[in-house]
Amino acid sequence: MYSLKNAKKIVLTGAGVVAALVSTGVVAHADTTVTVKSGDTISKIANAHNTTISAIANANKLSNVNLIFVNEKLTIPTSSTASVNQTPKTTTTQAPVYKTSTTKNYGSTNNVAKAATTKSYSSTNTTAKATTTTQTASTTAKTTNVSTRTSTSTSSNSAKTWIAQHESGNSYSARNGQYIGKYQLSSSYLNGDYSAANQEKVADNYVSSRYGSWENAKQHWLANGWY
Repeated sequence: MYSLKNAKKIVLTGAGVVAALVSTGVVAHADTTVTVKSGDTISKIANAHNTTISAIANANKLSNVNLIFVNEKLTIPTSSTASVNQTPKTTTTQAPVYKTSTTKNYGSTNNVAKAATTKSYSSTNTTAKATTTTQTASTTAKTTNVSTRTSTSTSSNSAKTWIAQHESGNSYSARNGQYIGKYQLSSSYLNGDYSAANQEKVADNYVSSRYGSWENAKQHWLANGWY
């Protein structure tokens, strides 16, 4: 049996723990359970409950945080620590700055002008040189333009593939409520045609009209968890 003296020690020790918890700002909270509604995403739910995507994924053992279902029950872990009188920091994501590629003019006009003012006894040789210079400049400009277009196309395809992987695991048949297919487009956008060809077409039109490019759409996804 505990003596009255020991009982007092236990009570005082418990009070000391509570005081310590209060002084350090540690507050215990119970986890919350939410039901997934149409249009919900892990990012949206995390923001609404002041937690993170990774915390929800770990609490529910989600292998793909981009694949949840309407009426699914999710456990929302509540942080066990709260800093007293601490003002939350606001993180600002800077939009990417893209360099503009400029194709130089190689001065073919100046070469023609010089050829026209050359003396008659050397006109044949000068004309040949001017023609060669003009052709070289033209070929270089074409090569540069093709290289630029190829680089842009590769970057766009890479961003598009990245988004498809994170939205559906590259599956045309993936579904999440009203969101359907490889790019998780709203069923109203697809207008009842869920074929692969129509999904690609509608996705390209949607991204072009809203973000201007797949690269910009990817940057928006990285900042917000959706596009």
